[in-house]
Amino acid sequence: MTERATPTVELSHLDHLWFQVAGTLCNLSCHHCFISCHPKNDSFGYLSLQEVRRRLEESVPLGVKEYYFTGGEPFLNRDMTDILVETLRYGPATVLTNGTVLKEEWLTRLAEAEAISPYSLEFRVSIDGFSPETNDPIRGEGTFERAIAGVRKLVEHGFLPIITAARTWPDEDDQRIVAEFVDVLKGVGYSRPRLKILPALQMGAEEERTHGYRESERIDQEMLADYDMSQLVCEHSRIVTDRGVHVCPILIESPDALLADTLAEADRPFALSHGACYTCYQYGAICSNASSSVQGDK
Repeated sequence: MTERATPTVELSHLDHLWFQVAGTLCNLSCHHCFISCHPKNDSFGYLSLQEVRRRLEESVPLGVKEYYFTGGEPFLNRDMTDILVETLRYGPATVLTNGTVLKEEWLTRLAEAEAISPYSLEFRVSIDGFSPETNDPIRGEGTFERAIAGVRKLVEHGFLPIITAARTWPDEDDQRIVAEFVDVLKGVGYSRPRLKILPALQMGAEEERTHGYRESERIDQEMLADYDMSQLVCEHSRIVTDRGVHVCPILIESPDALLADTLAEADRPFALSHGACYTCYQYGAICSNASSSVQGDK
């Protein structure tokens, strides 16, 4: 059997810069987390306001257009509010949160910062079921009510959060699940809910919950014929952790994903050899706020 050649992707332009701002620390222990974040996972550490500010300055001559913040749970980082306020001086910011630890004073300050900034601040809130019965077995007991309370706070402060749900149900149930989500969100005062359904990534805790990637789930050169490479996150993004600059938010734990110490040096090809690359190939733009992937905002 002929071995398939592993294709590579070039960074065409650095549109999106990500920050693993809370490392791998999280107040939850979700059963499908692709980097197995939980309260005792400190394999990656926090980023300070000073470090984020340094990277923001570094990003300006490279033409970065958007900034994303993830973890772990970003709001466990005590600098998080200051970090977002600072970022709104540079460009649009999105923070990925589970919504369970948000405080009124943080949201008041962030709403004020966005109001005087020329850029937008987006919140993406992870909720993986439309009820305690469907969400809590995945994300932990009591997390549905706490996350919904967080959504309500965001809406009350004028934000329109994108609710992200990892698909842990059959594809054919999508329409019903989306309708259930929309009804629940409208019920808590979110009149025009935005919902993004994400594919499950077969790694980390999800690999233990179900299964890992199969050998057949890899990209080869033939598959990229006439393919729009901009659908791959690594074609236009990089992520900063406390170890340096990595290729994308999904692969930070893979040794080959750590590219360099600086953003400029991280502009080099990357081999699409991972199973997660196959998921990006299938679904496209799973990490960004791509409007084509947002459902339920009618």
